[in-house]
Amino acid sequence: MEVPWSHYYNIVRRIALVTGMWPYMKPKLKRFAIILLVISTMTVIIPQTNYLLTCKDDIQCTIRAITSYATSSITIVKVCTFQLNTHAIKNLTHHLFEDWKQIKNAEEYKIMKSYAETGRQYCLIYCVYSCLALFAFLSMTLIPYSLDILLPLNESRPILLPYFANWFVDFREYFFPIYLHSIVTSELIMSGLIAHDCFIVTFIEHICSIFSVIGFRFEYLFHECNTEEEIANNPNDTYCKRIASLVHTHRQALEFARLLEKTCTISFLIQIFIVVAALTTTLTQIVNVESNGVLELIKNVLYSIGQLFHLFFLSFEGQKLIDHSLQIREKIYSSLWYNAPTKSKKLLILLIMKGLQPSFLSAGKIYIFSLESFATVLQTSMSYCTILASA
Repeated sequence: MEVPWSHYYNIVRRIALVTGMWPYMKPKLKRFAIILLVISTMTVIIPQTNYLLTCKDDIQCTIRAITSYATSSITIVKVCTFQLNTHAIKNLTHHLFEDWKQIKNAEEYKIMKSYAETGRQYCLIYCVYSCLALFAFLSMTLIPYSLDILLPLNESRPILLPYFANWFVDFREYFFPIYLHSIVTSELIMSGLIAHDCFIVTFIEHICSIFSVIGFRFEYLFHECNTEEEIANNPNDTYCKRIASLVHTHRQALEFARLLEKTCTISFLIQIFIVVAALTTTLTQIVNVESNGVLELIKNVLYSIGQLFHLFFLSFEGQKLIDHSLQIREKIYSSLWYNAPTKSKKLLILLIMKGLQPSFLSAGKIYIFSLESFATVLQTSMSYCTILASA
């Protein structure tokens, strides 16, 4: 689906095409991309499960196994969410494009453009960071193997796995096939994760842009007239009609936010549990530094930073959605509402009352994505980490 504003959504579109998450893909191509991603993920999960089964009563081994499950399991949840809610995602994308057609002047277009560009930049930063972090994470595996070749010792250095898994064969003997498989599958899995999160960011930035446009229209609603009498004695009740139109647009923005929240709320709940478990186990491995090598410690630090970045990314956007939904009432206060006709004032009061209830993104209606909740998750993970480290 080609649109004049494709420049702002080209990043999320291209990544979504690779992972089969773009709602306007051809059915055959979509099925191929999804099957490829699922098979790749399963070839990672099966060796990880085999590794977990070998742990038995070893707590540290179990902790490492749980940590390795995080990325692949979260990606499966994210991809399944979009595939099970294809119709909802298609509606959200359709409304996103349609909203551009409702722009009335250059100032409003500038507002929409700024938020779309911000969303594009956030997606670009997210993609670059994720790729660099994945490259650094996987590169750690090559260091011991390279040192064994360049600076051999009397005995081989400890093996550093790309992720904790048991591939049913000797890792040293089949190092390059396993390592190549890890690179390919990790890139595909990371693409699914990035596509989902970039979609969420794009939708939230668009909702925020609509709230900003509505606020702009309210702020300058009565600025066209020079006198108080011209506003109060408007014979055609023009301002009442304009306010009614803005109320309708505001309601559409709220419905957009509700549909997004409804589509992803269960998925986010599962993801929060996985993130807390993964962050807790990763921090536990960092605390137990004496039981790990330096390279393993660096990998755990990189992994924990990635988890925090992922959660902060969504929490920041959730906070932005809350703030923008509450700013509508402030924009109404900034207008010349006190000069409006009585009928228009009643409509404004209703809209202000509606603006007291913020739009938000939640995980199962339990966890609301915000900066405060992000700090709570971090504190909770640290508490669990303390318990595990002392066990």
